[in-house]
Amino acid sequence: MTSLLDRYGYMLWMREFELACLEGVPTREIHGELHTGIGQEAIAAGLVGSLRADDALCSTHRNHLHAIAKGVDMRAMLAEIFERETGLCGGYGGHMHLMDPKLKFSATGIVGAGVPVALGHAYAARLKNSDAVAVAIIGDGAVNTGAFHEAMNLAGVLQLPMIVVVENNEWAISVPFEASSPTATVAERAPAWAASGVKVDGNDVEKVAEAFEQAVNKARSGGGPSLIEASCYRFRGHFEGDADTYRSQQEKQERRQIDPLTITRALVLERNLATASQLEAMEASVRSAVLEMLAQVRSEPHPNGEHALRHVFVEAGN
Repeated sequence: MTSLLDRYGYMLWMREFELACLEGVPTREIHGELHTGIGQEAIAAGLVGSLRADDALCSTHRNHLHAIAKGVDMRAMLAEIFERETGLCGGYGGHMHLMDPKLKFSATGIVGAGVPVALGHAYAARLKNSDAVAVAIIGDGAVNTGAFHEAMNLAGVLQLPMIVVVENNEWAISVPFEASSPTATVAERAPAWAASGVKVDGNDVEKVAEAFEQAVNKARSGGGPSLIEASCYRFRGHFEGDADTYRSQQEKQERRQIDPLTITRALVLERNLATASQLEAMEASVRSAVLEMLAQVRSEPHPNGEHALRHVFVEAGN
């Protein structure tokens, strides 16, 4: 069983990992639009403990925290994000297309496209008579895509073991949720796909963990698909470099005060699961470990430019 203290530890790793990624943007060690999940750590940490290696997890362009929750090697992931040949995909995938086939973890930069992939994993589990489950994590903007609706519909028709976690951070890039949704929540739409639907506070790691565990158990026992809507707030712009002028400074300042790490830390202390000094030592240790990992990754080579077309075309004899 994953304790609250364990989940706080995961959240620390997630936050420090994202802060390390930010180091590579101004130095142009990381190219393209880097998307971080700072402020959304409680959702990913709530997934910890319920998934097995043979369960699939299909993530989004904002994927680092989900990979950590699935158990993907953080050093190899950081190397991939920093475009090094020691990375998960040899430096070819970059930060938006992380993949670990052994753990059935994948990510895509196409909004909503992870849900049909998860559907395929869920159907494969059915064909293999396996009790493995498939999880798709998407943002609130993705629920308005055709791929999402088609996949949810088929999952409901076939009652497949698929769980969709919607990280509703209130903004689909610059479009507020209420401006694009005909319903107050996404979860209330679930019955249309013969799925279970629940909305939880995405800043409450225990509420997320409880809802997710119930959905996983339901899927494993043949109970069909579930949709979990977890409310949260994106602390930074949609991507690094986003001017983020569509949100007022007052809104951002107020909402950033509701930090899931601060909330969880306070609960750990309130329940006497650790002392303040023990937490300070844990926090310092994680920060130091991530900085050391970052330094090591930065010393590693980039992929050979002569191999730029590798993995793009099928090579003769393969």
